[in-house]
Amino acid sequence: MLTFQPITLQDRDMINTCLARQNYRSSDLCFTNLFCWRSKFDTQFAVDDGWLFIRFRDNNGRNSYLKPIGEGNIKEGVERILDDHKPFDTVFQMRGLTREMTGEIEKAMPGLFDYQLNRSVSDYLYTTEKLTRLKGKKLQSKRNHINRFVRENNWEYKSLTGNPALVKECKAMLDAWMEINGEEKDPTLLYDDRATTLMLDHFESLRLRGSLICVDRRIVAFTIGEPLTEDTMIVHVEKAFTTIHGAYTIINQQFVEHETAGFTYINREEDMGIENLRKAKLSYQPDILLEKFNARLRHSGS
Repeated sequence: MLTFQPITLQDRDMINTCLARQNYRSSDLCFTNLFCWRSKFDTQFAVDDGWLFIRFRDNNGRNSYLKPIGEGNIKEGVERILDDHKPFDTVFQMRGLTREMTGEIEKAMPGLFDYQLNRSVSDYLYTTEKLTRLKGKKLQSKRNHINRFVRENNWEYKSLTGNPALVKECKAMLDAWMEINGEEKDPTLLYDDRATTLMLDHFESLRLRGSLICVDRRIVAFTIGEPLTEDTMIVHVEKAFTTIHGAYTIINQQFVEHETAGFTYINREEDMGIENLRKAKLSYQPDILLEKFNARLRHSGS
């Protein structure tokens, strides 16, 4: 039997040792996301016989699993979570499976699962070169936003990496941002605020990277990310005041330019099915839309 336990900050090294065995570039397979969003999803983990198992609840409260991570036969890992799920009264499901993952599972356990695309949690990946240089006609508007920002503002870029005093100042900016945006009806925003606060509170322990933009010495934008795999950086947070034209565009570009040397891709995570967020992420012309699927046992119903 697997023994699951809540994820704590002290579990970072153990979980990351397991996650280092994969290169799926998926935002789900990131300790920071697992830890900082654990209150929303009741995320738990178990490590057993070389396998990492992640169990959580979906938005409807149903028991769910990520793909087991290990170096053995994936059939063994999936059978372990199938057995673990037996006491639950909901349909068995694995979520957040990339096409590469579904292929591995289908090869080992042909015909056992149906796979359904979950577009709202599919990740957007871009090359670092694209986000840094913003070349081409399709990204002309991004360059225009940056040029206007530079022309209209007395601005400065600062790195958060290794600068705890600036990280603390970002918490004040986050509070101000929430005062402006907190009345939105999307309940996810409160969990996003909680997750962002945890990242700022534990910035050094989580070994995050970040940057900010000041206008007239006032923080108007900041972003937080970290290495995800050997060739991919992930961006967890991007906050800016929309009253400053181009603030979002320039913090996006400047973070990639200054903080992501040596990485080929930037994973800017999913759009959560939010129309405006989807439009914004598509406007940067993703190089890879990392589609994710839900897997359920065939004939298991809904």
